[in-house]
Amino acid sequence: MRNTTIKKKINSGEITIGTWVTIGHSSIVEILCDAGFDWLTIDLEHNTINQENLRNLIIAGQAKNIPMFVRVPKNDEVFIKKALDAGADGLIIPMINSGQDALDAKNYSYYPPIGKRGVGLSRAQGYGNNFDNYIKWSSENLTIIAQIEHIDAINNLEEIIKVKEIDALMIGPYDLSASLGIPGKFDNQVVKDALDTFISKSKRNTTSIGQHIVPLEEWRFREAVEKGYNFIAYGTDFQFLKSSIKNLEDLKK
Repeated sequence: MRNTTIKKKINSGEITIGTWVTIGHSSIVEILCDAGFDWLTIDLEHNTINQENLRNLIIAGQAKNIPMFVRVPKNDEVFIKKALDAGADGLIIPMINSGQDALDAKNYSYYPPIGKRGVGLSRAQGYGNNFDNYIKWSSENLTIIAQIEHIDAINNLEEIIKVKEIDALMIGPYDLSASLGIPGKFDNQVVKDALDTFISKSKRNTTSIGQHIVPLEEWRFREAVEKGYNFIAYGTDFQFLKSSIKNLEDLKK
């Protein structure tokens, strides 16, 4: 049975916490599932996880009844189709900068009549044995998160929000700051103003918003919640590993 709760939680504004999977081994996914995260995201944009790894990681997470998202490398029909056919419960799609980008993401992700996704038989459809049930599940439960990572996306946010199949918007502060010509300068007032605009426009449209908090610092998580973020990725698998190694070094002192 596929998890059918995460889309409802996101759309209702409930706070959910996940993390990023960048190490392509199923034991990593199993450990993170047991830690109590609400969802996990397998990142295909910035590492070397391949299609076979992807399928095995999704299987490991779903065996623990944890929704498995995939961040695809780009807003591309083939990348999206492969991630969904591998069995992903949802997608995080980078660089959604316009209403047309959001519409493309919807069309690539959903079968007709909602979208234009090509039909193939793979793990998601039970290799053909569960096709009708999968069609129904995907039309009701597939979850699409649009990453907002450029100042153009902030300016076009209302058009992006109009695509109702987009379940939440996830800010990408590094790329956003880079699009403003000041990469990584989050304390710069120009970046702060852009983030404030993102939050205010989203709230006016009662849209769920997400953020990836990479440093393992609780105050950053609390601050994000206070600002209205409810779809929150906390850390990455390698950040947790690095944190444990640092603790071991402290023991040696």
